[in-house]
Amino acid sequence: MRTRKIYILLILTIAIIAFNVDYSIAQCPMCKMSAESNLQNGGTEGRGLNAGILYMLSLPYLLVSVIGYIWWKRKKREQG
Repeated sequence: MRTRKIYILLILTIAIIAFNVDYSIAQCPMCKMSAESNLQNGGTEGRGLNAGILYMLSLPYLLVSVIGYIWWKRKKREQG
């Protein structure tokens, strides 16, 4: 039951990140200017750039969380 809650929490976190891409500004100034210029000219590459940056940002947090959870479970199992 606990693992199901963890999977649901993980899926919700990823969904929140995916749906809030337009509200996040996570780009260097040159990339931002290039993306804004493209969007003003009718292109859609800027939105994809934002999504890619946010997904790359979320991966390290996800990996650290999974490793921490596995470590915690093993420690708990060793203690009792």
